[in-house]
This record gives sequence, C-alpha cells and structure tokens, in this order.
Amino acid sequence: MRRRRYPSDTTDAEWALIEPLLPVPACETSEGGRPEKHPRREIVDAIRYVVDTGCKWRALPADYPPWRTVWGFMARWTAVGIVGQIRDHLRERIRRDMGKGPRAVATVIDSQSVKAAETVGKDSRGYDAAKKINGRKRHLVVDTRGLPLLVIVTPADMTDRDAAKEVLFRLRLMHPEITIVWADSAYAGQLVDWAKTYLRLTVKTVSRPKNTSGFVVLPRRWVVERTLAWLMHARRHARDYERLVQHSEALITWAAITLMTRRLTSRLS
Repeated sequence: MRRRRYPSDTTDAEWALIEPLLPVPACETSEGGRPEKHPRREIVDAIRYVVDTGCKWRALPADYPPWRTVWGFMARWTAVGIVGQIRDHLRERIRRDMGKGPRAVATVIDSQSVKAAETVGKDSRGYDAAKKINGRKRHLVVDTRGLPLLVIVTPADMTDRDAAKEVLFRLRLMHPEITIVWADSAYAGQLVDWAKTYLRLTVKTVSRPKNTSGFVVLPRRWVVERTLAWLMHARRHARDYERLVQHSEALITWAAITLMTRRLTSRLS
C-alpha cells in the first residue's frame, strides 16, 4: 500500500465506510476472474484526487495506479450504478445519525450552469442565454439537510422546466416515498400541474421577495444552493471536462460521497 500523502486520500475510517459498498472482485465470485493488480483503496483515492484537484486523468501522480486502470474502474462502477448506491447508503446513514428517517419525503431542486471544456462535444453542450454560459447545466435534488439524492447533467440551453420532467420522473422511480419538491420560480407553470397529475408530486415554488436587491437567503432554496457551493470546492467541477454526461454526473457524485464520508468520520479524527 502506498503512503497516504494527499488531502483527498481516504482515512482508515472513511475506507471502512466505502469498502463494504464496492462490488465483490470477480476473482472472488463463483464465475471467477483475474485477480485485481491494484488495491481498491488506491483506485478510490485516485478518483478522489482527480475530483479534488481537477487534474487530467493522464496527470495522476506516479504513486497511484495507472490512469487507464483508475478511469476504467470509475467507468465500470458508474455503468452498473455502484456510485449512486454508495451515495444513497451514506445519505441514509447520516439521516439516521441525525435522528431522522433514512428516506426523505421532502426535497429541494435547483440547477447550475457551468462552462464546458473543449473535450465536451457539441451534442451535449449548449448556450445558456440567461447566464451567458456555453456549456452544461447540472440539475441537483437534495433533501432538506442538503444531502444529494440525484444529479442529472444536460446541455446548458435546456430550460429548467424541460429538464425537470426527466429529473422528477427519475426521482419518482428511485424514491417513491417523496411527496414534495421545493423549487424556484423557474419551475412554476405547467410543470406543477404535470408533476401532480402524472407523478403525484407536489412542486412548490419559492419566489424572491418583491422590492429586494442583492443577496437574499430564501426559505428552502438556500439548502440546495449551499450544496452546490460545497460541490464546487472540488476543482474538477469548476467547469465540465467530461466527454460523457454520465461520467460528469458520476464525478459530481464522488464529490458528494467525499463530503458525506468526511462528515460521518469527522468526530473520529
């Protein structure tokens, strides 16, 4: 095992949370497979390093496994839903520690437009005229404590209302217990009736008070805005570099996983 030397590396307590949630290596299953050459912890540390520092995959420090190996694990775990399962398990554990039910019934939704690098193709990017940003848009759903439930990445020219139909549809499939979604005025209008009719979800909008200027903390909405700010601490997310939107969503989720493992283990350090 390599010596832990970077701030993004997992602590022993964090690894104890993550390791049981990873899939069983193929060589340990009944079908069999080739033994893995590199420890899983080094793979996870390398993914977290990329997310935290924003470096290129090819620029991974030499004491990590080869970048192609790390990227391959990231892509496979994303494809089979492992990353989302880790996120959901950690969120439920935090909620239990807070004395709340493991599953949220009230959520908050918001979006964030970010510039896209030249590695992002024209088919998955667009121009957000309101924000004057050429890139992608992140649609995030969190519970009332700011813990992420779902993230979807779209071209930046997709309106919040149009994207919200896909977001809320997936949210309903993944979390049938949810009853209410808080949002800003961009989600008002026909979306409210559509969600009520087809998804049995109540979408409530929180508008900015009239005759106000400058920064104003808005009820409910500030929770998701704070989570977006937390995720932006990971430099990989200052702009979007990923060729595939599913990889962009996965690395955003990895940033959320790091936030949650740090939260769960902070009292142990």
